[in-house]
Amino acid sequence: MSLAAELCAGLRALDLPLSAAQQGQLLEHLTLLAKWSKVYNLTAVREPASMLRLHLLDSLAALPALRRHTGGATTRVLDVGSGGGLPGVAFAIAAPELSVTCVDTVEKKARFIAQVATELALPNLRAEHARVEQLQAPPFPLICCRAFAALPDFVNWTRALLAPGGAWMALKGQYPADEIAALPADVEVFHVEQLQVPGVDAQRCIVWMRAKP
Repeated sequence: MSLAAELCAGLRALDLPLSAAQQGQLLEHLTLLAKWSKVYNLTAVREPASMLRLHLLDSLAALPALRRHTGGATTRVLDVGSGGGLPGVAFAIAAPELSVTCVDTVEKKARFIAQVATELALPNLRAEHARVEQLQAPPFPLICCRAFAALPDFVNWTRALLAPGGAWMALKGQYPADEIAALPADVEVFHVEQLQVPGVDAQRCIVWMRAKP
């Protein structure tokens, strides 16, 4: 099966109807990720089909849950420790109503995301090279991460950037019971959502958190 066909099948399984142009942008993101990784080691996964499943579809599997949370409204999203732009770039392509800022401490990774935004003509995507706890930006209604840090560190490093009433969205593998137990007393988990990633036989979940009122 070609990458394009597998992407199409994966999107059907996720119930994410995307245009041919959006699907082309997603595949171009993978092409750029593979190209840059030869020099900058942005990802350890190099085989194209594995990149599609473990990076792209793994990120997109969280998008329906995100849209249920936002109601499909225009929303500013901060993707922390974005690396090669996952899930931030995938979100920006597949959900144009989102204004996505990807922040990473590694300059080459932030530069890569900025290049993707330029080459794929994504006005709703921007990159920031900074430690997230030092990032200067208006508060975000939604802050997400994928394979970034333990939950207590994630919320502590980003709490100054969370808008009042906002939510944290952490993409995890297995249910992180120990991390949840270690969360600060003023942070609550209001939902844990199990995900099924097409072609990936592994546990995935989203941990939704917010500041206690």
